[in-house]
Amino acid sequence: MSLPPILVWFRQDLRLTDNPALAEASASGHPILPLYILDDEDAGAWKMGGASRWWLHHSLKSLAKDLAQQGGNLLVRSGAAETVLAEVISETGAVGLYWNRRYEPWATDRDARLKTRWKDAGLDVRSFNGALLREPWTVVGKNGSTPKVYTPYWRALNALGEPADPAGQPAPAHYAAITGEHGDIDTILPLPSAPDWAGGLRDTWNPGEAGAHDRLAVFLDSAMGSYKDARNFPATPGVSRLSPHLHHGEISPNRIWHATRTKLASLGAAAAGVEGSAEHFLKELVWREFSHALLHNNPSLPETPLRSEFEAFPWIDDDDGLRAWQRGQTGYPIVDAGMRELWHTGYMHNRVRMIAASFLIKDLMIHWRHGEAWFWDTLVDADLASNAASWQWVAGCGADAAPFFRIFNPVLQGEKFDPNGEYVRRWVPEIARLPDRVLHKPWDAPALVLREAGITLGETYPVPIVDHAMARDRALSAFKSLKSDAAAA
Repeated sequence: MSLPPILVWFRQDLRLTDNPALAEASASGHPILPLYILDDEDAGAWKMGGASRWWLHHSLKSLAKDLAQQGGNLLVRSGAAETVLAEVISETGAVGLYWNRRYEPWATDRDARLKTRWKDAGLDVRSFNGALLREPWTVVGKNGSTPKVYTPYWRALNALGEPADPAGQPAPAHYAAITGEHGDIDTILPLPSAPDWAGGLRDTWNPGEAGAHDRLAVFLDSAMGSYKDARNFPATPGVSRLSPHLHHGEISPNRIWHATRTKLASLGAAAAGVEGSAEHFLKELVWREFSHALLHNNPSLPETPLRSEFEAFPWIDDDDGLRAWQRGQTGYPIVDAGMRELWHTGYMHNRVRMIAASFLIKDLMIHWRHGEAWFWDTLVDADLASNAASWQWVAGCGADAAPFFRIFNPVLQGEKFDPNGEYVRRWVPEIARLPDRVLHKPWDAPALVLREAGITLGETYPVPIVDHAMARDRALSAFKSLKSDAAAA
């Protein structure tokens, strides 16, 4: 008589390799029933955005294909997780329920409730760390609490020793037969069709575990050694672009960490020249960990500034400015290039993310939550912890934040990090014929130069929607008044 199955509930761990829940179920000797539930009803304002849903569709297709090659089928359902699990457990007679943990506040509350319910019902319920090098509550400083500043957090994490070695794929397992419909991904999670805005996403990305491993291999071979410097130049392929694969769990951070260490070891004496870049890359991986620790300890992070005095900041309601920023029509080429890259590819280079975020918050004085919400909908790597922590960092109201008075000058940033204009010319083609000396400040170009470049400011390309020098003074004045009010209180 065959044993009853164990449900492996896939969530943000859409891979077979180094998947603790899947490995443990495989070792149990029970048949495995892989399950995915489309359920973000408890997420409130943080339901998946459009770009994330596009990625998830393709990632689930990839996972289903990988499972099929092992003789398994992915059962896909939609609805409240508690209801769907009850139905599947009843239908299959499952005796176990395994999953890898998530860390969004609504998910941790739900998972705690589900674990209690099904343990009380007699099921073998287990959860695992499949998403982080170290779970938030394990990284503590000398005072026994989670460091609130990044550098002490990095040190505390490293003090725990090397992260666990990544496991390979589990040994061939017996998969439970699924009677009836597996669940049609195309129906449950349809792709955009009217209109189909995702052409740029298709041209840019290869979702799925194989795509993640390919992306890592390319980065380690071609960009890791120059990462520390090249990562700041958006026209250069100097970053890993692993963030969406990490968010959806198509690759584990442990695999990335150890693959980087292995690559360094393979270089031998030559490694001395790239160790700094490799460590800088690993520090960026740990920034993701730090963000998750901030969210774990501050569940309201996506909505509430960690520095409470910023609750009184005099933000400006500017719908026209927000729309211009979203559409890449601010009149500042480096900002517009980033916003257009985001819309077309579901991604924005990290240096340009900081420039664009600073412009929204400090030049336009629009609340950082508006930017956070736009990124949530349009980024394929939209991650609640990283998105919230990064927006608060730029706004100066978060943990270890850049001070508010650090206000990026979009012209100088463009000239420094896109000196030849390759990035701007790609994404803002209407000004591509301008010479380098005025490309990042078209309003300074002589009339003849504009005419020869086919540009009419205010028609073919917008005049700046705000004067940066004036906007900077306005933002600093608002910040000064905020500090004065806080001191008076």
